[in-house]
Amino acid sequence: MKTLLSTLALTTALTLPGLAMARPVTLTTTLNNYGGDGAYLALYVTDASGAYLGSLWMAGGKSKYYEHLTDWHRATGGDTAQINGISGASVGAGRTLEITLDLADALFDAGYSLHIDAAVEDMRDSPNEVAVPLTTDGAGKAVAGRRYVASFAYDM
Repeated sequence: MKTLLSTLALTTALTLPGLAMARPVTLTTTLNNYGGDGAYLALYVTDASGAYLGSLWMAGGKSKYYEHLTDWHRATGGDTAQINGISGASVGAGRTLEITLDLADALFDAGYSLHIDAAVEDMRDSPNEVAVPLTTDGAGKAVAGRRYVASFAYDM
């Protein structure tokens, strides 16, 4: 029994630090000048099969509009507890949202993707506006969104 406990303790000591390692990652989202009100943005992560894992940030403060972030809303059931403490103001046309978060190293180069849903009042919703695989090689490389996002990049 002591051997089993010693082996378990050693294995745990070697694996848990690797799982717990995180690094600061800056997410930069620049919007197009689309000529409308501020955009609501939901930034969230999915696994390799597309299953929702968690929310990183919500831009936009009125929960009654969250249903327009359709992929995020569908994945979470509109549960505002998913974004408790990780939200800010909507982002105006032509403006940039820059946030820095600690993301687990295990999210990179392991099949995970970062998604952004976007919605603007009195304009078309844009689910899955941006979808990028989280890879170390992808860091610093800007990608264009489909409608409202001019560019998105993450830097480590």
